[in-house]
Amino acid sequence: MGFETCGPNEAIVVSGCCHSKPLMVPGGRVFVWPGLQKLQRISLNTVTLTIDTPNVYTQLGVSISVTGIAQVKVNGSNMDMLLTACEQFLGKPDSEIRSIARETLEGHQRAMMGNMTVEEIYKDRKKFSASVFDVASSDLVNMGLIVVSYTLKDIRDDEGYLKALGMARTAQVQRDARIGEAEARRDAGIKEAIAEEQRMQARYSNDIEIAQSKRDFELKKAAYDMEVQTKKAEADLAYSLQVRYQAIFRYTPLPTQCIGKILGLLLSL
Repeated sequence: MGFETCGPNEAIVVSGCCHSKPLMVPGGRVFVWPGLQKLQRISLNTVTLTIDTPNVYTQLGVSISVTGIAQVKVNGSNMDMLLTACEQFLGKPDSEIRSIARETLEGHQRAMMGNMTVEEIYKDRKKFSASVFDVASSDLVNMGLIVVSYTLKDIRDDEGYLKALGMARTAQVQRDARIGEAEARRDAGIKEAIAEEQRMQARYSNDIEIAQSKRDFELKKAAYDMEVQTKKAEADLAYSLQVRYQAIFRYTPLPTQCIGKILGLLLSL
């Protein structure tokens, strides 16, 4: 034999002379004495298993079938688990390892189905998968195996229960959609009415401001016109008095003080 090597996806197990317990070398090399030591190999590859559990009664007595997909492998990074796996599976074909792991996972999958309702499994697949993963991992670790992943692939039944459950859910979603649409139209109508009210209030407020400005302008204009007319009348009257006075007193101008007094007297009448 001499030096023996293996890839990262397997481990070499050497037993016999000079070893009180097997020497395990995952992904490396080792010297083996011919005739004095025995060399064996164990695979560290990940194995994909399809876990079918047909016609299992759930917590409320509804029969369903479940298919899960699991990946398992021998744990080569932990020497204690690798030793346990060697004690369990060394020298056995991969098909036997697959069979043992599949039966273990199927038992835990079946047990978990019996502890949950159809609705819980159907609506929360993540919870179901996590539960199967946890209980199966704690069991397989005692064999030196680890569960890399577990996923619930399919749920089905022969009585149409899941179909009815889906139809009920579909009807509920459609109902919620109709209610949501009606509420949206209602809210849109309310917002539109509020916007229209605000628009009319703004328009009325603007019209009032325009009317007030127009009124103030008319009042100021009227006062200005009155003042202009008054001044014009005073000027015309003063001119008339001046003309009459000059006609009587041979073109002698009427004193300004007298004109003011006379205008004041006439305007007070």
